[in-house]
Amino acid sequence: MGAHTFFTRANGEDAKSAFSDAVEDAQYHYGQGGYTGTIAEKTSFTRIPDDEVGDTDPAEYASQLIDEQDSRIDSKWGPAGCIHVEEDTYLFFGWASA
Repeated sequence: MGAHTFFTRANGEDAKSAFSDAVEDAQYHYGQGGYTGTIAEKTSFTRIPDDEVGDTDPAEYASQLIDEQDSRIDSKWGPAGCIHVEEDTYLFFGWASA
């Protein structure tokens, strides 16, 4: 089996609730059987500090971390990355089993 990158925006009161909603939504749309290549395969996330992202576009920074094989998000079995986009919006990204 392989892996695909994913980028998912989700809203929530905090990152944890946004992540839960995003996973549930992906499981509804893509199934719960595994190997969807989506956030449905993730059970946790790693928050990327706001000051690390700075003024860079969140999606561009996420792509950069994927391209650089950043150890925090470089495993299809490990946590998703999480970047706070705006007030109640978060970007989750990384590799997922497919």
